Amino acid sequence: MGIFDRFKTVVSSNINDLISKAENPEKMLNQLLIDMNQQMIESKKAVAMAIADEKKIERELLEQERQAQEWEKKAMIAVRAGRDDLAKEALLRQQEFAGYVGQLRPQWEGQKASVDKLKDALRQLQNKIDEASRKKNILIARAKRAEAQEKIQKTLGTLAGNKSAFETFDRMAKKVDEIEARADAARELEDLSKDTSLEKQFAQLEGSGANADIMLEDLKRKMLGDGKQGAQNSGQAT
Repeated sequence: MGIFDRFKTVVSSNINDLISKAENPEKMLNQLLIDMNQQMIESKKAVAMAIADEKKIERELLEQERQAQEWEKKAMIAVRAGRDDLAKEALLRQQEFAGYVGQLRPQWEGQKASVDKLKDALRQLQNKIDEASRKKNILIARAKRAEAQEKIQKTLGTLAGNKSAFETFDRMAKKVDEIEARADAARELEDLSKDTSLEKQFAQLEGSGANADIMLEDLKRKMLGDGKQGAQNSGQAT
């Protein structure tokens, strides 16, 4: 199984595990991104190791090519010096290193092709993770909105089904209205009683004054009558 197949398997298992546990969507998405980034780090390490192997093979290949070229130059020097025996030995060594080059080149080319594919897959995977990270906030906002709507609907359903609370509220409102009405009536009666008592007091005062005037007039008439009677009696006596 390749590193990216393993990455896909781990991520899928994490998703299924989180869904089966019915975790909070925000926690699910955050944890999922953490897992994806962790797997991305491990995948990068694996790709880095593959690149290191490719570079190692490349360095070995270049070294073998350098050795082959070096022994070929030595063979030329031996030929110029008239040392065909040394030239043959140098050519044998050159052929030996050329054989190593022939063996290493296909390995290096295959490793390089694999590394190029891994790099491309890694870039695509990073792009997908970046896209998932950008979408995370949108998904979280949608999840929160859906959760809020669900709570609202549950609350509305509870309120609609619980009529007794509203009926009790209405009864209490009517009772308060009745208490207020009785209080207003009592206050009006008290004010009316005060007004009546005050009117009686003034009527008594007015009545007392009128009687006094009448009694005074009667007294004056009586006194005047008594005076006239006394005068008449005096005249008769004379």
